[in-house]
Amino acid sequence: MLAVDTSSIVATAAIMDDDRLIGEYILNHKKTHSQKLMPIIKEILHSAELKVSDIDVFAVASGPGSFTGLRIGVATIKGLAHAVNKPVIGISTLDGLAFNLPFCKYLICPIMDAKREQVYNSLYKWIDKTFYIVENYRALSIEQLINELREKNEKVMFTGDGVRVFQDKLISELGELCEFAPVSCRMQKASSIAELALQKAHRGETESYLTFAPFYLRKSQAEREYEKKCCEEC
Repeated sequence: MLAVDTSSIVATAAIMDDDRLIGEYILNHKKTHSQKLMPIIKEILHSAELKVSDIDVFAVASGPGSFTGLRIGVATIKGLAHAVNKPVIGISTLDGLAFNLPFCKYLICPIMDAKREQVYNSLYKWIDKTFYIVENYRALSIEQLINELREKNEKVMFTGDGVRVFQDKLISELGELCEFAPVSCRMQKASSIAELALQKAHRGETESYLTFAPFYLRKSQAEREYEKKCCEEC
Protein backbone atom coordinates (compact mmCIF):
# COMPACT_ATOMS: atom_id res chain seq x y z
CA MET A 1 0.00 0.00 0.00
CA LEU A 2 1.08 3.54 -0.82
CA ALA A 3 -0.45 6.28 1.37
CA VAL A 4 -0.12 10.07 1.29
CA ASP A 5 -1.34 12.99 3.36
CA THR A 6 -1.25 16.57 2.07
CA SER A 7 -4.04 18.01 4.21
CA SER A 8 -1.76 20.60 5.87
CA ILE A 9 1.67 22.12 5.26
CA VAL A 10 3.08 18.64 5.93
CA ALA A 11 3.64 16.39 2.92
CA THR A 12 4.06 12.74 3.82
CA ALA A 13 4.08 9.42 2.00
CA ALA A 14 4.47 5.87 3.26
CA ILE A 15 4.67 2.34 1.89
CA MET A 16 3.32 -0.42 4.11
CA ASP A 17 2.41 -4.06 3.82
CA ASP A 18 0.41 -6.16 6.25
CA ASP A 19 3.03 -6.50 8.97
CA ARG A 20 5.66 -3.83 8.40
CA LEU A 21 6.25 -0.22 7.49
CA ILE A 22 8.62 -0.33 4.54
CA GLY A 23 9.32 3.38 4.40
CA GLU A 24 7.96 6.80 5.29
CA TYR A 25 8.82 10.31 4.14
CA ILE A 26 7.71 13.42 6.06
CA LEU A 27 8.47 16.97 4.98
CA ASN A 28 7.20 19.82 7.14
CA HIS A 29 8.29 22.79 5.09
CA LYS A 30 6.85 25.64 3.09
CA LYS A 31 7.15 24.34 -0.49
CA THR A 32 3.82 23.76 -2.17
CA HIS A 33 2.48 20.22 -2.44
CA SER A 34 2.36 20.56 -6.23
CA GLN A 35 6.15 20.91 -6.10
CA LYS A 36 7.04 18.30 -3.53
CA LEU A 37 4.52 15.44 -3.52
CA MET A 38 5.47 13.59 -6.70
CA PRO A 39 9.24 13.83 -5.99
CA ILE A 40 8.55 12.38 -2.52
CA ILE A 41 6.54 9.50 -3.99
CA LYS A 42 9.19 8.81 -6.65
CA GLU A 43 11.94 8.85 -4.02
CA ILE A 44 10.20 6.49 -1.59
CA LEU A 45 9.30 4.04 -4.38
CA HIS A 46 12.86 4.13 -5.68
CA SER A 47 14.34 3.61 -2.20
CA ALA A 48 11.98 0.66 -1.61
CA GLU A 49 12.88 -0.79 -5.04
CA LEU A 50 9.24 -0.72 -6.08
CA LYS A 51 7.24 0.50 -9.07
CA VAL A 52 3.74 2.00 -9.06
CA SER A 53 2.49 -1.26 -10.58
CA ASP A 54 3.68 -3.11 -7.45
CA ILE A 55 1.20 -1.21 -5.27
CA ASP A 56 -2.07 -3.08 -4.61
CA VAL A 57 -4.03 -0.28 -2.90
CA PHE A 58 -3.61 3.50 -2.75
CA ALA A 59 -4.63 5.47 0.34
CA VAL A 60 -4.98 9.19 0.97
CA ALA A 61 -6.02 11.56 3.73
CA SER A 62 -9.41 12.64 2.42
CA GLY A 63 -10.13 15.59 4.72
CA PRO A 64 -10.71 17.87 6.43
CA GLY A 65 -7.82 20.22 5.83
CA SER A 66 -6.40 22.66 3.30
CA PHE A 67 -8.66 22.73 0.24
CA THR A 68 -5.73 22.99 -2.17
CA GLY A 69 -3.63 20.43 -0.31
CA LEU A 70 -6.42 17.88 -0.21
CA ARG A 71 -7.16 18.29 -3.91
CA ILE A 72 -3.51 17.77 -4.83
CA GLY A 73 -3.20 14.65 -2.67
CA VAL A 74 -6.45 13.13 -3.88
CA ALA A 75 -5.79 13.96 -7.54
CA THR A 76 -2.31 12.43 -7.32
CA ILE A 77 -3.53 9.20 -5.74
CA LYS A 78 -6.44 8.92 -8.19
CA GLY A 79 -4.04 9.40 -11.08
CA LEU A 80 -1.66 6.71 -9.84
CA ALA A 81 -4.53 4.31 -9.13
CA HIS A 82 -5.97 4.96 -12.58
CA ALA A 83 -2.61 4.24 -14.23
CA VAL A 84 -2.50 0.71 -12.75
CA ASN A 85 -6.25 0.15 -12.27
CA LYS A 86 -6.10 -0.33 -8.50
CA PRO A 87 -8.55 0.69 -5.74
CA VAL A 88 -8.39 3.74 -3.48
CA ILE A 89 -9.13 4.17 0.23
CA GLY A 90 -9.77 7.51 1.95
CA ILE A 91 -9.04 8.08 5.63
CA SER A 92 -10.05 11.13 7.63
CA THR A 93 -7.13 13.40 8.43
CA LEU A 94 -8.44 13.61 12.00
CA ASP A 95 -8.50 9.81 12.34
CA GLY A 96 -4.88 9.73 11.23
CA LEU A 97 -3.81 12.36 13.75
CA ALA A 98 -5.53 10.53 16.60
CA PHE A 99 -4.02 7.21 15.48
CA ASN A 100 -0.57 8.76 16.00
CA LEU A 101 -1.24 8.24 19.74
CA PRO A 102 -1.86 4.50 20.14
CA PHE A 103 -3.40 3.29 23.41
CA CYS A 104 -3.46 6.80 24.88
CA LYS A 105 -5.36 6.70 28.19
CA TYR A 106 -6.81 10.19 27.78
CA LEU A 107 -9.53 11.57 25.53
CA ILE A 108 -7.74 12.33 22.24
CA CYS A 109 -8.57 15.69 20.70
CA PRO A 110 -6.98 16.51 17.33
CA ILE A 111 -7.34 20.16 16.39
CA MET A 112 -6.48 21.48 12.95
CA ASP A 113 -6.30 25.23 12.53
CA ALA A 114 -9.23 26.24 10.30
CA LYS A 115 -8.48 29.99 10.66
CA ARG A 116 -10.76 32.67 12.12
CA GLU A 117 -10.54 31.09 15.61
CA GLN A 118 -12.04 27.84 14.33
CA VAL A 119 -10.72 24.27 14.32
CA TYR A 120 -11.47 21.03 12.53
CA ASN A 121 -12.00 18.49 15.27
CA SER A 122 -13.31 15.13 16.43
CA LEU A 123 -12.80 13.20 19.68
CA TYR A 124 -11.46 9.68 20.20
CA LYS A 125 -10.82 7.07 22.85
CA TRP A 126 -8.88 3.83 22.99
CA ILE A 127 -10.86 1.16 24.84
CA ASP A 128 -9.43 -2.35 25.20
CA LYS A 129 -6.97 -1.64 22.37
CA THR A 130 -9.78 -0.58 20.06
CA PHE A 131 -10.00 2.88 18.51
CA TYR A 132 -13.39 4.63 18.88
CA ILE A 133 -14.71 7.94 17.57
CA VAL A 134 -16.49 9.73 20.43
CA GLU A 135 -17.51 12.89 18.55
CA ASN A 136 -17.72 12.93 14.77
CA TYR A 137 -15.96 15.32 12.41
CA ARG A 138 -16.92 18.96 12.76
CA ALA A 139 -15.73 22.53 12.30
CA LEU A 140 -16.34 24.69 15.35
CA SER A 141 -14.92 27.66 17.20
CA ILE A 142 -12.15 27.06 19.71
CA GLU A 143 -14.45 28.58 22.36
CA GLN A 144 -17.18 26.03 21.62
CA LEU A 145 -14.67 23.20 21.89
CA ILE A 146 -13.26 24.51 25.17
CA ASN A 147 -16.74 24.80 26.68
CA GLU A 148 -17.57 21.25 25.59
CA LEU A 149 -14.36 19.82 27.04
CA ARG A 150 -14.82 21.76 30.28
CA GLU A 151 -18.21 20.08 30.72
CA LYS A 152 -16.69 16.64 30.12
CA ASN A 153 -14.20 17.35 32.92
CA GLU A 154 -11.66 14.71 31.93
CA LYS A 155 -8.03 14.73 30.83
CA VAL A 156 -7.59 15.58 27.17
CA MET A 157 -4.61 14.91 24.90
CA PHE A 158 -4.42 17.58 22.20
CA THR A 159 -2.66 16.99 18.91
CA GLY A 160 -2.51 18.60 15.46
CA ASP A 161 -1.28 21.95 14.14
CA GLY A 162 -3.94 23.78 16.15
CA VAL A 163 -1.92 23.10 19.29
CA ARG A 164 0.70 25.57 18.18
CA VAL A 165 -1.96 28.23 17.63
CA PHE A 166 -4.16 27.67 20.68
CA GLN A 167 -1.95 26.03 23.33
CA ASP A 168 -1.75 29.07 25.62
CA LYS A 169 -5.52 29.59 25.43
CA LEU A 170 -6.21 25.92 26.15
CA ILE A 171 -3.95 25.96 29.20
CA SER A 172 -5.53 29.19 30.42
CA GLU A 173 -9.09 27.89 30.00
CA LEU A 174 -8.71 24.20 30.86
CA GLY A 175 -5.69 24.12 33.15
CA GLU A 176 -4.76 20.66 34.40
CA LEU A 177 -7.24 18.98 32.06
CA CYS A 178 -4.77 19.65 29.20
CA GLU A 179 -2.06 17.34 27.93
CA PHE A 180 -0.21 17.89 24.66
CA ALA A 181 1.19 15.27 22.32
CA PRO A 182 4.93 15.34 21.57
CA VAL A 183 5.83 17.54 18.62
CA SER A 184 6.70 14.53 16.45
CA CYS A 185 3.20 13.10 16.98
CA ARG A 186 1.29 16.30 16.17
CA MET A 187 2.11 16.15 12.47
CA GLN A 188 0.23 14.18 9.87
CA LYS A 189 1.89 10.81 9.21
CA ALA A 190 1.21 8.76 6.11
CA SER A 191 2.01 5.62 8.10
CA SER A 192 -1.09 6.20 10.25
CA ILE A 193 -3.20 6.73 7.11
CA ALA A 194 -1.73 3.51 5.68
CA GLU A 195 -2.41 1.40 8.76
CA LEU A 196 -6.01 2.58 9.05
CA ALA A 197 -6.46 2.02 5.32
CA LEU A 198 -5.11 -1.52 5.60
CA GLN A 199 -7.78 -2.25 8.19
CA LYS A 200 -10.40 -1.01 5.73
CA ALA A 201 -8.87 -3.02 2.89
CA HIS A 202 -9.11 -6.23 4.93
CA ARG A 203 -12.82 -5.49 5.40
CA GLY A 204 -13.23 -4.95 1.67
CA GLU A 205 -13.96 -1.24 2.08
CA THR A 206 -12.19 0.10 -1.00
CA GLU A 207 -13.39 2.66 -3.55
CA SER A 208 -12.97 3.26 -7.26
CA TYR A 209 -10.60 6.00 -8.35
CA LEU A 210 -13.37 7.11 -10.71
CA THR A 211 -15.76 8.21 -7.97
CA PHE A 212 -13.50 8.92 -5.00
CA ALA A 213 -13.50 12.53 -3.75
CA PRO A 214 -12.23 14.47 -0.72
CA PHE A 215 -14.65 15.72 1.91
CA TYR A 216 -14.75 19.21 3.36
CA LEU A 217 -16.36 20.32 6.59
CA ARG A 218 -17.04 23.80 5.29
CA LYS A 219 -16.99 25.72 2.04
CA SER A 220 -13.80 27.22 0.69
CA GLN A 221 -13.10 30.93 1.18
CA ALA A 222 -13.68 31.51 -2.55
CA GLU A 223 -17.11 29.84 -2.35
CA ARG A 224 -18.05 31.84 0.76
CA GLU A 225 -16.99 35.12 -0.84
CA TYR A 226 -18.90 34.27 -4.03
CA GLU A 227 -22.08 33.51 -2.08
CA LYS A 228 -21.68 36.72 -0.07
CA LYS A 229 -21.27 38.73 -3.28
CA CYS A 230 -24.36 37.09 -4.80
CA CYS A 231 -26.42 37.88 -1.69
CA GLU A 232 -25.31 41.51 -1.76
CA GLU A 233 -26.33 41.81 -5.40
CA CYS A 234 -29.78 40.32 -4.82
